[in-house]
Amino acid sequence: MITRCKWCNLNNPRYVKYHDEELGVLNVDDSYLYEMLILEMFQTGLSFECILNKRENFKKAYSNFNIDEVINYTDEDINRLLNDKGIIRNKLKILASINNSKIFKSIRDEYSNFYNYLKVFTKGKIYQENDKTRSELSDAISKDLKKRGMKFVGTIIIYSYLQAIGIINSHDDDCFFNPLNHK
Repeated sequence: MITRCKWCNLNNPRYVKYHDEELGVLNVDDSYLYEMLILEMFQTGLSFECILNKRENFKKAYSNFNIDEVINYTDEDINRLLNDKGIIRNKLKILASINNSKIFKSIRDEYSNFYNYLKVFTKGKIYQENDKTRSELSDAISKDLKKRGMKFVGTIIIYSYLQAIGIINSHDDDCFFNPLNHK
């Protein structure tokens, strides 16, 4: 029997797959970094399991997370998203997702890729910690993203984002995925 993090809902195969194959795995591909930022942003006030269950719907609704299309969304696209029952239909989050996409692209252009931007804060380090919901790292990145004009990027969301993309590995101490169990 594999021991997983206590929060992982074993009755949800999608969530187990995410836990086992994605969470805590460093992925610096700009497309993935963008997708996860949009998904984490929508998580505000909800569980990530809820968002994960709607991931494919978000992918379809957001042009397969093609940032060049999303940054050009019109009022018609906003109305389409507001009426899409497969995603979170929160107008403030939808508007923020388009705004944040523009800022993500601007940061990506400034640093050649979004991971280079994150490395300004991380210095390329991978963090091993659990039982936290925020850190000095997430505080600093959140503060900078807000200063740049992003919305729904508070320190807790950014901490979750850093976990999702593998900069912070926060699997439980007894979880099979925790790298400390592989020494």
